Amino acid sequence: MLYAGGKLLATPGVSQLEGSGGGGIVPWAQLSGYATEDEWSLGAFCSGAKLQDYQLDVCGAQVNFFDRLELSVAEQNFTVAVSNRVIEQSVFGAKIRLYGDVIYSDWPQLSVGLMHKSLGDSAIARALGADASQGNDVYFSASKLHLGALYGHNWFWNITARYTQANQIGLLGFGGKYASKRWHIEMSSAVFVAPQLALGFEFREKPHNLGLGESHWRNLFIAWFPMKSLNVTAAWLDLGSIAGVPSQEGLYLSLAGNF
Repeated sequence: MLYAGGKLLATPGVSQLEGSGGGGIVPWAQLSGYATEDEWSLGAFCSGAKLQDYQLDVCGAQVNFFDRLELSVAEQNFTVAVSNRVIEQSVFGAKIRLYGDVIYSDWPQLSVGLMHKSLGDSAIARALGADASQGNDVYFSASKLHLGALYGHNWFWNITARYTQANQIGLLGFGGKYASKRWHIEMSSAVFVAPQLALGFEFREKPHNLGLGESHWRNLFIAWFPMKSLNVTAAWLDLGSIAGVPSQEGLYLSLAGNF
């Protein structure tokens, strides 16, 4: 069934900047769209982040097969303002729901995902000391939505463990002379102040393979779900140091549709 609508409003989350269903910077255990076990759905999104010295623009799409398998694609364009150089990266993803439902199961919903990332031009990544221009991320996510848990408001949380060697999510290549820790923790939490409106935060731990002081990522977001076929997310980003340039903060906006 196309234009699936079997789930409660907002339960799939929004579209993550690497293409997966989830938050803005963290993939969640939920699969994109509102498909149940006898439905399938299609989604698309575009997102933009404007920082002090950089800009990231992403568009992508996802398909959810029977609330079991999600396939996704995202095309990222990362602009370095001082030189007007654009770094392009393609991300292809797959996510499988292993257990549960974000609302109805006793334990959190659990999923495993894979992202294959490939740079269009590896010159900058190689110059900074990256070992490769493509790589794979593997992640495990656990998500739970507690209905009426905070003074009658719904409360959501997600924890993701990601195995990765990506520098700045892969935009600066993969690996490097300082590569060591490979598993990294990411988390999200949100409160629904109204059925159509969620306020929350996210945190994403990052590797330090290039010795350039790569920072962990954080955001504060507001997500609006006027209907199941549309959601809009705005956020304040704190991405810290990127390629040795500190204090990369700015605004994020994402528009997504589900059919």
